[in-house]
Amino acid sequence: MVQELILGVDPGTTVMGFALLEAAGSRTSVLAIDTVRMVKLPDQNTKLKKIFESTVEIIKQHKPSILAIEAPFYGKNPQSMLKLGRAQGVVIAACLHLGLEVFEYSPRKIKQSITGKGSSSKEQVAAMLYRMCNFSADELTLDATDALAAAYCHYLQNRITPKDQNASGWASFIAKNQDRVVK
Repeated sequence: MVQELILGVDPGTTVMGFALLEAAGSRTSVLAIDTVRMVKLPDQNTKLKKIFESTVEIIKQHKPSILAIEAPFYGKNPQSMLKLGRAQGVVIAACLHLGLEVFEYSPRKIKQSITGKGSSSKEQVAAMLYRMCNFSADELTLDATDALAAAYCHYLQNRITPKDQNASGWASFIAKNQDRVVK
């Protein structure tokens, strides 16, 4: 069974969420989920340096092979979008430098993959992830759960089920995937 370690990142210049999702067949496990905070750093360049160094540290510690990152989206404030794009670029550069494959997903695609609805709120995505991934949510922020959502979206978009495990109907699918049934 092929095992992958996916680094999910929700880029930001104030708070960057990250999560590591281990995927093996139909089983997933959250290995790490947290944030990197840059609120008290003096300027944008210092924040970008912190993002790069933190990303490199996370990769060296956990050794993921894939980055799943949320793509920047156009909002009402062009300055915010530029800052977000810079943060995303720094994360991608660090990952490419260390040999990770990079996959980018729109916020709508991520939400749709997790909840089935592209217009879901961040809170709805987080609630669904708590149920699907069964992890501790002690003091997690939505930035951290957004990062996990990006990693889980990649897992869902790229999961390949061997032919002998294909379900011929819902009853067959449920019987073969008890670990995925939310009760």
